[in-house]
Amino acid sequence: MLKKKRLSGNGVEVTFSMPPIDGAVELYLCGEFNKWHRSGAPLAQQPDGSWATTLILDGGRSYRFRYLDNQGRWHNDWEADAYVPNEFGSEDSVVDLIAFDKKLSHLDKPAPQRRPAHKKAAAKKHPPGPASRPHRGPPRGGKRRPPR
Repeated sequence: MLKKKRLSGNGVEVTFSMPPIDGAVELYLCGEFNKWHRSGAPLAQQPDGSWATTLILDGGRSYRFRYLDNQGRWHNDWEADAYVPNEFGSEDSVVDLIAFDKKLSHLDKPAPQRRPAHKKAAAKKHPPGPASRPHRGPPRGGKRRPPR
């Protein structure tokens, strides 16, 4: 599972996590961000048996990655942003910080300015006079016409 958090500048804090894996006592994050070094980013085992590590990556691009356990087995992140075939006949997981940036960019734009309600009401005022008064029936003392 991936959790992303925008940092100041171009950085994005990405937390990579995996559920417990049978037989794994070590788990490493390998990917384009660390040149696929097999021991470059170890994950820490959590009290519930899951695994996690956090990296700061450059935003505006995507990265391929996989997890490698102590038994030499590769694992994908089944909640990754995408999957792409690799040259070994399997797939790599992808963390997409391009889409993340686009998703956040619309949140950074200022909301359109709206006229305050009291100014809207003032703009809709009618000129004074009988035409601006709502019709509430016949004038006082007048007689109503009988229905037809």
